[in-house]
Amino acid sequence: MDIDTSTKNGAVRSGARGMGLAAVRGLGLSLVVLPGAVLCYVLAVVSIALIPIGVGIVTTPWVLTGVRAFADWRRVLAAEWCGVRIPSAYRPIPKDANPWTRTFAMLRDPATWRDLLWLNVDMSAGYVTALLPAALVLYPLEGFAIAAGLWRVLPDGYWYGFVELTGQASALGAGLLGLVLLFFAHFFNTRLLTVHFRLTRAVLAPKQGELAERVRVLTETRRDAVDTSAAELRRIERDLHDGAQARLVAMGMDLGTIEMLIDKDPEQARQLLAQARKSSVEALTELRDLVRGIHPPVLAERGLGDAVRALALRMPVPTEVTVELPGRADEPVESAAYFAISEVLTNAVKHADADRIYVDLHHTDGMLRISVTDDGKGGAVIGAGSGLAGVERRLGTFDGVLAVSSPAGGPTMVTMEIPCALS
Repeated sequence: MDIDTSTKNGAVRSGARGMGLAAVRGLGLSLVVLPGAVLCYVLAVVSIALIPIGVGIVTTPWVLTGVRAFADWRRVLAAEWCGVRIPSAYRPIPKDANPWTRTFAMLRDPATWRDLLWLNVDMSAGYVTALLPAALVLYPLEGFAIAAGLWRVLPDGYWYGFVELTGQASALGAGLLGLVLLFFAHFFNTRLLTVHFRLTRAVLAPKQGELAERVRVLTETRRDAVDTSAAELRRIERDLHDGAQARLVAMGMDLGTIEMLIDKDPEQARQLLAQARKSSVEALTELRDLVRGIHPPVLAERGLGDAVRALALRMPVPTEVTVELPGRADEPVESAAYFAISEVLTNAVKHADADRIYVDLHHTDGMLRISVTDDGKGGAVIGAGSGLAGVERRLGTFDGVLAVSSPAGGPTMVTMEIPCALS
């Protein structure tokens, strides 16, 4: 009996926490949704309208990049708060594209027009669905205050909901109505917040031609993977030729000279022998660095979690790593995740001016989920020529996705997801 009572009390407390958290999150969203959606939509429409006179050619790529960042931020919240995953299907833009090419490449992208449609929905139905969980918690408080005596100072003809306040009896009715609303909030607040994000997904997610779009993206990422692999092979060949191979050739020549000098000039032979020994150590170091760049030994031996911890120890910025991986992914997935994290950490160190970085790795619902957060100055975007664009292509090879939330002033959160199973 005591166990049942404790279980029920725990369920009630859990439901109350969920109700309150949904209300706080919904209130926060509603305070950002309306002004953010209105600002993004107005700037986008004005910028596109100014294209004929030339001004929009310069401003449109920047404005639409901001709209995409706003949409990506909502994708991150949808996945983190309610487990609603919203795929991102923006078409890549050439790295060396000029403003004219960038503008019309973005305007030809169907995802751009989905974003603009979503902004309209977000500032109307999205605002209501975000505010409703907070209203179901806050509005009952007024009913309780009215029942406690607030009705005495309210003007005649005041209505609380559908209850007209005429005296203490009607005030108690207002309190009862508030209790009913709070009861509904207890059971439906988290679901209402999920409805908000599902509405977002219904507008933002690709619809017609989704399969064709998916095939196109996968084809491009596979092609990028082949090009990247070829470039990596050329880099390895170049590093071997210019580094370890050159040292080994020089060492062989030194050993040949030593053979000729060992009887004629032992002192000179000893000096060349010491030089050959130094060259062998340097060649071995270069080979180890080259192997570490291809596939770090700690990654092969101990897995992704320990490899990222080792990577964090080498960072000049204090980096905290949290790992919840009950098993190991396939080697190609682990390698892609490791180098993606390495690239994101490098970007944070170079550009964010961060004092601390947090890395979280866990596996849920068949997804390897990675988030890298820093307390730097923000402003990171997935753009042509940026390190994050390379990370997005690397993840795309495995049907993974990348989302970035990086408002000006920070913090920056980079979220990566790769579908995979753990062994």
